[in-house]
Amino acid sequence: MAEFKTLILFIFTAIAEIVGCYLPYLWLREGKSIWLLIPAAFSLMLFAWLLSLHPTAAGRVYAAYGGVYIFVAILWLWGVDGIRPSTWDIIGSAVALAGMAIIMFAPRSS
Repeated sequence: MAEFKTLILFIFTAIAEIVGCYLPYLWLREGKSIWLLIPAAFSLMLFAWLLSLHPTAAGRVYAAYGGVYIFVAILWLWGVDGIRPSTWDIIGSAVALAGMAIIMFAPRSS
């Protein structure tokens, strides 16, 4: 059950980070309203707070989170940007998720 909670928390963390970065992208590259920076800032604050909720060492959490971020970013590419992931995108995401699982769920002596 702890593994499932960790994975769900990572997914929500990744979404918060992506939204926090995507909204300024819309302003800077797509000419959207500067007011998008306000929800972007809140989303990035949420991202930082969610990362702090993990009970293990911060460096390990950040390293493992990167794997989930890659997976969620590829889903974002498909769902929001409307670009179907390539076979290499899927393979890379699977490798990243495997790395996350090894880092977060490997047995530890302490």
